[in-house]
Amino acid sequence: MFTHEKITNDFSRAKKFFENIVSYTIGPYTLSDIIEEKSNCINIADVREYNDYLNGHIPYAVHLQYKDIDKNIEILDKNKVTIIYTYNDTCPRAYNTSLKLIEKHYPVVVLRGGFKMWKKSNLNIIKSSSDDYNISDDKSED
Repeated sequence: MFTHEKITNDFSRAKKFFENIVSYTIGPYTLSDIIEEKSNCINIADVREYNDYLNGHIPYAVHLQYKDIDKNIEILDKNKVTIIYTYNDTCPRAYNTSLKLIEKHYPVVVLRGGFKMWKKSNLNIIKSSSDDYNISDDKSED
């Protein structure tokens, strides 16, 4: 017997689950449109490794390490929605960072597909040097 049958037949629970996915995630094209129209109404936080951020990131994104959130949270405007992204959907950093920000009452959504999907969608990518602004001095792995 299919083990998910009981769960998938709970249509009320399924509806709530998918409503949450839609409410707390954003696609790359929608984010690109927001950036073009009014980039000053959102925060964008890249939670990948620092060198990956330097090699290419979404326009207006700041680099933010999960373990350094408490030290660097002031860089994010609490009155704006923060878009969090990492490598791809299988990397838990975006969700872990989102949970940490939500605990501090920051509104957040996660970029579906992460940077991999952004890049695959042929959207604008910014490259930086190590001399550019970075809010995290610690480049080590989470």
